[in-house]
Amino acid sequence: MNVNDHNHYDNGGIFQLLLAFPVLLALIMYIFAAIISSRHAETWPLYRTAFWVLGVLTAASAIVGPLANRAHVDFTAHMLGHLFLGMLAPLLIVLSSPITLFLRTINVISARRLSSLLRSWPLRILTDPIITSILNVGGLWVLYTTDLYMLMQHSIFVHIAVHIHVFFAGYLFTMSIIYFEPTPHKTSFRYRSIVLVIALAVHGILSKYIYAFPPNGVPAEQAEIGGKLMYYGGDAIDLILIIILWYQWFRATRPRITLSKPLDV
Repeated sequence: MNVNDHNHYDNGGIFQLLLAFPVLLALIMYIFAAIISSRHAETWPLYRTAFWVLGVLTAASAIVGPLANRAHVDFTAHMLGHLFLGMLAPLLIVLSSPITLFLRTINVISARRLSSLLRSWPLRILTDPIITSILNVGGLWVLYTTDLYMLMQHSIFVHIAVHIHVFFAGYLFTMSIIYFEPTPHKTSFRYRSIVLVIALAVHGILSKYIYAFPPNGVPAEQAEIGGKLMYYGGDAIDLILIIILWYQWFRATRPRITLSKPLDV
């Protein structure tokens, strides 16, 4: 059966408002924190605020509005939303450094408690690149190779849970590969590069699997377009991730030139 015939819940006005509220709250809280932080310390960079706004709006487009509504009846729109919610929005939000901003905004005691939490062993495990890649790419394999995709069309609760997982799994994976926040449990550039390459390969294999074996209820022509979009769109976003990682690696390992005496002019 076509997925169009199985949309059993109304994505109407109340549902849209419920999803729009946390988006609006996230925008207001970050901007407010940036203003407060700039009063007590160095001015918070405007470009980081811009990354946050773009990231939140990109994520919001996948859950609220025309694209989100279309995604219930069109797998191609669903896949575009997946790229926005699980890949592009997490990258933009990582670049906005929200944890750093939060640490600058709260009092010293709360900041120390949060820092202790960041150094804890559960977070060490949760933010390991291998674990985050399993949560991220592994979750997508479960979504598209089982009945979970059809189930999320039936149930609003499953729908919301899947979208929450897609975003946070994408965010954890991105922040475990490129470091823009305080990171007590750092891993080597080589380790992160190897995990990233493997994750990209598994993601690419999944896109080809979707092309050849559409998820239950998805028409073959939509699955083919969606698979191509996942493959090429994912590669485009991953290329940005690779460039950032390797640029950080270059900066961390380039030779440092020190001058023992002034140069003659």
